[in-house]
Amino acid sequence: MDLTTTYMGLTLKSPLVVGASAPLTENLDNIKLIEDAGGAAVVLHSFFQEQLQKERLELDHHLSYGTYTFAEALTYFPEPEIFHIGAEEYLNHIRQAKEMTDIPIIGSLNGYDLGGWVDYAKLVEEAGADAIELNIYNVPTDFQKTGVQIEQEYLEIFKAVKAGVNIPVALKISPFFSNMANMAQQFASAGVDALVLFNRFYQPDIDLEQLEVTPNLLLSNPQSMRLPLRWIAILYGRISTDFAATSGIHRGEDVIKMMMVGANVTMIVSALLRHGISYLKDINAQMLKWMETHEYESIKQMQGSMSQINCPDKSSFERAQYMRAIQTYNPIWNDILSS
Repeated sequence: MDLTTTYMGLTLKSPLVVGASAPLTENLDNIKLIEDAGGAAVVLHSFFQEQLQKERLELDHHLSYGTYTFAEALTYFPEPEIFHIGAEEYLNHIRQAKEMTDIPIIGSLNGYDLGGWVDYAKLVEEAGADAIELNIYNVPTDFQKTGVQIEQEYLEIFKAVKAGVNIPVALKISPFFSNMANMAQQFASAGVDALVLFNRFYQPDIDLEQLEVTPNLLLSNPQSMRLPLRWIAILYGRISTDFAATSGIHRGEDVIKMMMVGANVTMIVSALLRHGISYLKDINAQMLKWMETHEYESIKQMQGSMSQINCPDKSSFERAQYMRAIQTYNPIWNDILSS
């Protein structure tokens, strides 16, 4: 059975891509383990816009500090590693990952406005990354900013990065647009090589003892896959771009479902954080078993077969399915009352 697929022009041995996650990809040994366990590609942990800005502020401070003192006061200038270590370390991580593996290495840039992404994206390309995943993580809180303005900012960031590099650029986005279909079409028209659906916004919590706002990281569960599944099914065949499904991919059957609605790859994180990197072998075995049982010879054979464009009932991914779900649901207390 042939598990190969293509993603942003890259030929991959399977749809199993490890998504951006510091615990999984900060360690070079882990990246080698991912390759050995059957991972087809790796999206490195994100380099954040705040890191780049912090380093630039530090550099500006040290270069201007002592300007009006004697020219001989060279000790005002820090050693280069003090203000370049974060950015340069990330680039070295790409170089080393490329040297020790044969699978594609995708750099991840996480930001919220134009910033200095174009220049740094070029450095990521020069370091050897096979592609870039641009993660625009923005929670709009400006009461004066309209949805149209926010959409335009997304497009401007993407276009600037895309124009500055020669490697493929994927865009990881949230589902919170007023018209997701139109926005996806705009990204495709702008030349996006892949859409990664979807970003999960982590919600803060409150520590009632310390009275502090605290981070709250929750791993995905298999139910989380239904949102990207629905939208990939709707978009497949209608816009010209690849699709990566992320969030809720925990079993081989989850991967199969995503392939059937039109995804090119699935990005796996939470399942590996729960079960370890070697769990990739289990997912791979589950896929092969299902394909053998149901007489599928390749991923290509199933890709897009259950997308909206290929479904006899086009409404099954829209409002009609919602109404059916509501009308057919049977609460457990109904059984109790009738018994």
